[in-house]
Formats: sequence, structure tokens, C-alpha cells
Amino acid sequence: MGVQGLTSYVEGNRHFFQDVKFRDSRLVIDGCSLYFRLYFNHGLDQQHGGDYDAFSSLLSQFLSTLAACHIQPYVVLDGGMDPSDKKFSTLRQRLQSRIKEAESLCRGRHGSVLPLLTRDVFVQVLAQRGVPLVQCPAEADGEIACLARQWGCPVLSNDSDFYIFNLPGGYLPFRFFQWTTLSGRDPHHHISARRYNTSTLCRLYGGMNRELLPLCAVLAGNDYHSPKGTDSLLALLNASRPGGGGRGNGAAQSRVERVLLWLSSFRDPGEALREVSSLVGEERGGGGEAVPSLSAQLRAGMREYDVAPQSSLAGWFSGGGDGGQLPPGQLGPLPEELSRAVARALLPPLVLDVLVMRRTLLIPQVENSRLASGHCSARAIRQAVYGLLLGGERAQEKEEGDRRDGGRAQEEEEARGGWRRGRRTSSARAGEAPGGGRRGARGHGGHQGRGHDDDGRSSPAQQDQTAGQVSAGGGRAVGAGEAQTVRCVEEYDRLDLQLKRNQVEARPPGTPLRLDTLGQAPLAVRLGVLLDILGVKEAVLAPIPPHLQLAAAVTGFWLREASPRPSQPQLQALLLGMVYGDLSLSSCNTRPGADQHNVPQRKCGPERTLQWSGLDRLRVRPGERRGLDVGVAHCLSQWQACLWSALCLNQLLLTPLPAPQLSWLFSGSLVHGLYRSLKGGGPADSLLPGPSGPLSGQLYRSLLDAVRNCSSNRTQQQQHPASAQPPGSGRKRRGGGGGRGRGGGGRGGGDEQLNNRFELLMSEEEEEEA
Repeated sequence: MGVQGLTSYVEGNRHFFQDVKFRDSRLVIDGCSLYFRLYFNHGLDQQHGGDYDAFSSLLSQFLSTLAACHIQPYVVLDGGMDPSDKKFSTLRQRLQSRIKEAESLCRGRHGSVLPLLTRDVFVQVLAQRGVPLVQCPAEADGEIACLARQWGCPVLSNDSDFYIFNLPGGYLPFRFFQWTTLSGRDPHHHISARRYNTSTLCRLYGGMNRELLPLCAVLAGNDYHSPKGTDSLLALLNASRPGGGGRGNGAAQSRVERVLLWLSSFRDPGEALREVSSLVGEERGGGGEAVPSLSAQLRAGMREYDVAPQSSLAGWFSGGGDGGQLPPGQLGPLPEELSRAVARALLPPLVLDVLVMRRTLLIPQVENSRLASGHCSARAIRQAVYGLLLGGERAQEKEEGDRRDGGRAQEEEEARGGWRRGRRTSSARAGEAPGGGRRGARGHGGHQGRGHDDDGRSSPAQQDQTAGQVSAGGGRAVGAGEAQTVRCVEEYDRLDLQLKRNQVEARPPGTPLRLDTLGQAPLAVRLGVLLDILGVKEAVLAPIPPHLQLAAAVTGFWLREASPRPSQPQLQALLLGMVYGDLSLSSCNTRPGADQHNVPQRKCGPERTLQWSGLDRLRVRPGERRGLDVGVAHCLSQWQACLWSALCLNQLLLTPLPAPQLSWLFSGSLVHGLYRSLKGGGPADSLLPGPSGPLSGQLYRSLLDAVRNCSSNRTQQQQHPASAQPPGSGRKRRGGGGGRGRGGGGRGGGDEQLNNRFELLMSEEEEEEA
């Protein structure tokens, strides 16, 4: 994730780079760097929840520029957290920093917060354009370097680690990759760029051995690899530095340059590490256990920059990034269908984190920090995701437990048979009835049940079960006749302005599904599970176009779970934004792979023209003096959190509903602008095209009716549990303590308020339509 000060040092020295006219080449792209750089460097909205249509258009323009220069991109994304946990402290610090930046944006100050669905939009656009893509199991830097080295092509990124990797094809920093200006004439278009090679840097430091660069990274301050004690070591290096082949005045030298100057006097890393041991030993008065420990840590940090001779990703990309060989580490406990979804980045890093670490970090959004995090509204969906991911482990443990219990039961029955025979003999001698004493008390419902000894103490079998429950999930729930393990996932989310850890229970769906046999489950079963979790009946979604059904179901879920409850203008603005996006997508005959960057200038039908003039002009424009409506921002952050979680659940269930076109589903600046217009009391239909555009009005009313029905149907189920799912399905618990009940402030009379609210919505809408 970067070496402190290395980027500013290297990029501030022009002689480390070579000017190139880049074309006719493969290019390995650091995907996370790409979408961060595109979003933050081009003035796209962050304050209002993100403009995904603008981001999609920008990304399409970038890919079109590469195609014009005959550059074949291969995109590699980071996956889950490092299982070693050595990076977790840094990840928490960065998450805490993003919480503060989101608050800064909320108050109209500067900050950088990536909108929640940006990565999902990025993946969708790449898939539509046919760009090869892979998501690694964990951090991708080493895999990127290995693939680029095997292919002999450059890497495009803004991560300073690539100034350390030995890459024959070089490294192209984003800062100097001038893709917005297409140079040269067709068919000789090219992109002006600057290329860096480690050989150039080493040559300017007196021919330094480039195998010393990883040690430079560790000593200078890599976020993850630098051990404690390097600061004091650097002070010693500065005091005892031999004259190297470098440049500059000691008073003006950066930390990185001081380390490079010192290292340039050694022939290889072994010699430099021996000098480190000697210096630290002098500092600590003759050595000790800490000296070899520091040296070992430095060596371990250097190994992070080793590049394997063969890339594990080459086999995946040889199959077109879809049908090729799965990268090692992707399968784990997942079946092949889901492993491929992970490798194609259709399932987010959350899935890998839950499976490997039982932990996830929730992305901060711009919202009201005095209220509960927007992610609280989607907790029930995430609990279902966790239940599906961890349910297979529970089922396997249950099978093993049943086998163990069966064996123990047989042994206990045999032991009891011998005990009874002996007891009858003893009782007959003493004149007792065979059923008397404590054994009779057990038959009358005493606390000594199955798995306990006669004196009430736990048997070894019961002790083993209890110990397993506590270690597995931090809690237990005892069912009828047997104990069940409660599994939890460690979620890190915002509480006020602080990062907080929460233990969230994993709740499998009421219909039993296992990951290893998920592909064998009928579509109707998987769809039923999805709709049950979202609280929707399939018939309600029938009038909606298939690509909007998931969005409509999520919106109904959001209306029930959001706190504070969304107002009618907020709902109307959100749905009008969906209609706008759908018409933008369909009226211009936009096809996958088309360059959508200049959509407003295309020649479209009359309804499309009216749509732009009537709705697009209502967008919140950059630089407006009017401040952010924090209430609307918080409301929409909850909707995005629900959609983000539902996208994961839908993919985990092997897409029983089509994924929506995220690029055109939501635009924050547009929805905020529509809300401003609607909150004055004007009817929603007045913002839609007139008689020349009946389709827009029909789609809007279909969405509104479906969303209302989603909410009212679930309300009826909550009011009449007998007509809802059978006990054990998790729906009743999810509507209570598992979702809004824990994070919504404990409001009473929720069902009555919900009914009243929808009666008001329907009556107001009827008045508008009349």
C-alpha cells in the first residue's frame, strides 16, 4: 500500500523517468488505483452520494482511448484482507480517517470519500466492454508485478510499491499518463507518458545493486512491513552514513534519499543487513535477542517484493478472464460457480473477508454522523449473507456432531443397560423399587436432561459442545433438545465519528441452502430465498422490467428499515432518478461497450430531449452556495447500503434476479435536485415528459406501486405472524432485534406508523394524479 515519501521523492526528480509514446502493447492495470484516480481527479460528485453515470462515461472514455492506441488492458483488483493481520491496524486507521473526511464533506469542507457503489459500477463497465479482469484473494501488488514481469509489459498504477518491484517493462505512474489527450494521427495514436525503471534509479546512485531497493522500502517506512526500531536505526544511519554515490545536501535530503545514499555503498542486501545488526547492537550495548529479531523482520519485509517467475493470473487471462484457470487461493470453501464470481469481482471483498477472517470493514458514506450509520438499515441483508457463507460450516459441524452424539449415545445406552442390571440386583437386595431414587426424579422433568450426569454437572459431551460454541461465535442458543452454535461476524462501522467493532449474528435463510450444493437448487428456490429476505412477493415485481426488479425490491426494504423513515418527496425523487436513468439507457439505444461520455449531445427521440431539458437541469451543480441537505444525504446513504448488500446477496444466490445497470440507476446530484423541486409540493408527474412520452409516466407509476406493495405486504406479515414464514425462518427476528430494532432508537408502534405513512402516501399520490 505504499512507501512513505517515495512517490513524492521519485516523481519530483525528472531524471528518473523516460518519456514514451505508449501504444501497441499489453498493459497491466492496478484496478483500485484506476477507479480511485478517475473518480477523485475529475471533479465527480462525492457529497451527494456519487454520480455513477458520469463515472461510467469517464471510464468508457478511458477505455476507448486505450483501444484507439491498440493498448490491451488487463485489470487486477485487490481482494480481501491479508490473513496474517499485519496490515489490519493500518486498515483501521485509514477507515477512521475516511469517517472524518465524510464528516468534513457533510459540512461543506474538503474531503475525499469514494461513493459506495463506485467499485461495482467499475466492474460492470469493464464487463460490458469485454476488458479482462480478475480479483485477487488479497492484496494484488505482488500478483500485478509478477504478471507484468512475465509478459514484459508495463504496470499502470499510483502505488509507490511499483517503484521498488523490478519490472522489465517498467512502471507508468498515473500522474504522467496523459490519456485525456490522444496524440498522433490515426492509425498511429499514442498516449504520452513517463516510464520508470529501477535500473535508472540505481544507475543514478552509483550503480547500486537493485536487490537493495526492497530494503530501502522497509527502512524508509512501508505502511505494513517496517518493524519497530527503524526510526532509531535511521538516526544512526544519518549519523554514520558513508559517502555514497548519491546526490544532494544532507540538510535538504528526504528520508528516502538518506536511506538510498546509505545503501548505495553496499554490494548486496546481506552486507547491508550485517551493518544494520552491527549498528543496532552498538546502540543497545552489545546486542541481545532484539538484534536478530529486527534483522529477521527486515528480511521478511523484503520478501514482500519478491516476484515469482510465473504468474498465477496468466492462466486465468488466457481463457479470456472468464473461462480460464482459476487463480490459486480463490476456491477455498466456495463451489466453482461462486469462486468464478469472486475472481470476476462480481462478489465483493466482503465475501472473502467473512470466509477467511470472520470480519468485514464497512465503507463510510457522507451522512448525518449524529445518527446511526447508514449500513445499520441493511444489517438484516448482511446477516443473511453471513448465514449463507458460514452455514456450510455449521451444517458440516452438525453432521460431525450428530455422528459423535450417535456413537456416545450407543456407548451411554450400553453403559446404562449394565448399570440398570446392577441397580436392579442391588435394589432387590435392599428392598427398593427399581424406579426409585434420583433416577425417578430425572423422569419428572428435572434439570438433568440429555448430556448431563445425575448430579447435574455437565457430562464431557456437553462440556465439549459448550466449549465449541463459545470459541466459534462468542455466544450460544439452545434449541429444543440440542444446543446450536451462534456464529458472528466482526463488523467495523461508524458510531458517531468513531470506528466501532460490532458482533453481528449470521442468520441463514429459512429455506436451508448450502454453498457447496447451491448450484443444484432450482431458480425458484433461490429466488424465493432472496425475496423472503427482502420481504417481497414475486407477483408484486411482475409489472417491473426485469433489470429494475431488484432495485424496486431493495427500495421497498429500505422504506421499512430506514431510520428516520423516508419522506414521500425523497421516495419520489429516488424513483424519478431511476426512470431518468432507464430512459437515458434505452432511448439512445445505448449498447454494452458504447462510449457514453457525450450522451447529452446524441440525437435522441422527443421524450429523451424533454427528459434532458426537464430533469437534467435540476441537478445540483458544483459550487452552488446552497449547503448540503444532510437529511436527504443520510436517507440516500441508507438506500445505497441496502442496495450494496442486496447485490452481494443476489450474486451469492447465483443471480435469481438480473443485476441492475448501476451506471444509470442512481445519480446523487440529480436525486438531490429532484428532491428540492418536489419538497415544494409540486406533483411528481409534472417533472416527467408530457403526452409525447407516456412510457416514462407508466414506468414511474409501476415502480411506485411495486415499492408500496413491497412495504405493505411485509407490514401485513409482521402484523399477522401466522401467515408469515414458519418458526425458525429468521424473518420475525430480523424484523425485530436483527435489523432496525437494534440501531433505530427503539421506536414503538412501528407497524402502525408504517401503515399510516403508506395511507398518506397513497392518498397524496391519488390527489396529485386527479
